[in-house]
Amino acid sequence: MMLVMIRDIEELKSYSANLQRIYAYWQLKRGSHPMPRRSDLDPTEIPPHLLPGITLVDVVPDERRYVYRLVGTMEAEVRGYDPTGRSVAEAFFGENAEDATECYDRVVETGAPVLDPIPFLERRRGYRGAESLFLPLSNDGVAVNMILVFFDPEAVVRFTGAR
Repeated sequence: MMLVMIRDIEELKSYSANLQRIYAYWQLKRGSHPMPRRSDLDPTEIPPHLLPGITLVDVVPDERRYVYRLVGTMEAEVRGYDPTGRSVAEAFFGENAEDATECYDRVVETGAPVLDPIPFLERRRGYRGAESLFLPLSNDGVAVNMILVFFDPEAVVRFTGAR
């Protein structure tokens, strides 16, 4: 999997304006810190049309590693279920659990945003979507304890021919 480390909004210029908006919001909320706290984020400050594409994932100190805390309505619709409370390894969205956790691992290791530039394709339910942006959150400014994942809900399309 080819992941892109994001250090500046300029690196997102070839992607959707909504992806850039979420990144700019994350940058604003982190201020002079490496990453914002979860409590720095206010859903009322995020444009309502972007909220369905937001998922929050807890970083936990056990074998589960990553657990879905909040799953946007578009994410749940594309999956066909809401994985809230389940681990990413158990309820991953992708080719396999290893690929699904690679982005999370990279964010935790670096404390930096990561872009998965490959748009998703969900054949069984017939959805095609956008790239995903993984943004670290930290209560202490050092260790990543939560990851905000965003894909542009306006870029998701339903196609016929699903199996």
